[in-house]
Amino acid sequence: MTEREKSMKGLPHQPWKDDIMKEELKNCKDLCYTYNNILPSKIDEKKEVMEKILGKIHGNFVIGQSFWCDYGYNIEIGNNFYSNHNLVILDCAKVTFGDNVFIAPNCGFYTASHPLDKEERNEVIVVAKPIKVGNNVWIGGNVTVLPGVEIGDDTIIGAGSVVTKSIPEGVIAVGNPCRVVRKITEEDKMKNIK
Repeated sequence: MTEREKSMKGLPHQPWKDDIMKEELKNCKDLCYTYNNILPSKIDEKKEVMEKILGKIHGNFVIGQSFWCDYGYNIEIGNNFYSNHNLVILDCAKVTFGDNVFIAPNCGFYTASHPLDKEERNEVIVVAKPIKVGNNVWIGGNVTVLPGVEIGDDTIIGAGSVVTKSIPEGVIAVGNPCRVVRKITEEDKMKNIK
């Protein structure tokens, strides 16, 4: 089994030993570099490059510069996707965003992990687990989402959170580690808009 096949099955793998994975990584980084160096006003040009990077796009999207990812083809975004500046997605496994997802600046979604044992880690072994973000999710600034996490529909993740475990739908969650603070209720409508 190739390292790429191991990767796609969620098994420990060493991407640096696989020529195809090395080439995919290099090509994606070049496309991200190109994207990040397009004038912000060149909307159509930016969209064209981003369509080459991402695996699946379902509708309208805005992705602020700078943006970095590993492979791109493992990323799927829903309709009305918005991310502010400095989004990083380490997509060694699938990263899926639903519709109406809003991401504030300086957020990271990391599917990759490494062994705890130093000898194994020094062999640059990667174990990747998918990340899934539901519909109508708002993620505050400087949030880090770790491997294997699912964030439910209609949820808000507060700024500065480190999401180490899955978060259910319809809640506000915050902290390091990120924890549910409370459910979102009807009383929250227009609460912050005055």
